Amino acid sequence: MPLANGFLTPDQFAGEYFFNLSAAACPRCTLVQLVEQPERERMFNDRYPFFSATSVRIQEHFASFANDVIATLPAGNPFVVEIGSNDGTLLRHAAHAGIRHLGVEPSASVAQAASADGVNTICRFFDAQAARQIVAEHGQAHAIIAVNALSHIADLHSVAEGIAILLAPDGSCVIEDPYWGDVVARTAFDQIYDEHGSYFTLSSLSWLFAQHGLDVLDAIPFDVHGGSMRYVLGRTGSKPPSASVGQLRDREHTLQLHGPETLAGFCDRVMDTGAALMSRLRKCKAEGRRVAGYGATSKSTTTINFFGITPDLVEFISDTTPAKHGTYSPGAHIPVRPHAEFAARYPDRALLFLWNHAAEVRAKEQAFARGGGKWIVYVPAVEES
Repeated sequence: MPLANGFLTPDQFAGEYFFNLSAAACPRCTLVQLVEQPERERMFNDRYPFFSATSVRIQEHFASFANDVIATLPAGNPFVVEIGSNDGTLLRHAAHAGIRHLGVEPSASVAQAASADGVNTICRFFDAQAARQIVAEHGQAHAIIAVNALSHIADLHSVAEGIAILLAPDGSCVIEDPYWGDVVARTAFDQIYDEHGSYFTLSSLSWLFAQHGLDVLDAIPFDVHGGSMRYVLGRTGSKPPSASVGQLRDREHTLQLHGPETLAGFCDRVMDTGAALMSRLRKCKAEGRRVAGYGATSKSTTTINFFGITPDLVEFISDTTPAKHGTYSPGAHIPVRPHAEFAARYPDRALLFLWNHAAEVRAKEQAFARGGGKWIVYVPAVEES
């Protein structure tokens, strides 16, 4: 597979990077993890094209997230650190409130956007060494935030050690990542790509952080990014966990979420989805219907390349991110074009790679539907509507 966010130009086709995208489950710690993850510098660099601010729904979710964290801060001069702060969409709420803060973001393209927006940001990877430097310069953090960040990091123990170093004795670390239970329940196979090195459950996350003196104190589900779980961590023994932690642990056990039969069933459903989706696309081609993709996402890269979708089946992919315009999708090299081209001449069908933002997209694209256009979705199953 190619890099999920490796959108490229024709002069880069010949040297395109590919790797073995394969996931495995550990029967001991229960973590689902990529067997091979590309070097972090390949994925997160000065050309990283994903900006959190491009989604209205994510902006709203991050505003609520920030307010929840700010409400828990102690009086005085609290300090907040975000790991993987991207373009500062979340942390800017702390900045605007005059709260001491620091974003740690390894991709220069988005880190620069955050700094330009007034968010204090350092451009580097977070690990134990970074944590020591932050403590030396700013002191320990009363709140550490990591949203869709921990799952991107290969060296989990260095990050967990860094959090343990950075966190104030009575502080909280709030982690939110795609939840493996939702991936399985929705057959959301396209959550699996190079940047997502790990796929957490309460079981696996608890196992990791217990080794670094941290306990999961709360677990709250959110219907963002196709299903996420927010975990609140604190020092071991600092306070009792909420009832939701025990309830989630029991549910994971009852569902046998980490069992081989569950994982095998998931794999079978993925292959059924692929067969149904390719059949639908080939039927559209045979009937002379134009199909365009909607959303040049990381998820689209997995879907396109795993099932073998080619430019003769999907004419182009519409996207609102300027940095992606004029590029081609990783691997299959389907053109990525501005949304204006989608609206200027609507296709007959739109393959919704942004299925996790379906409500937002459908509300925005009512004119497409009124003109007779239909959406093709594939999570949790292939449907046309």
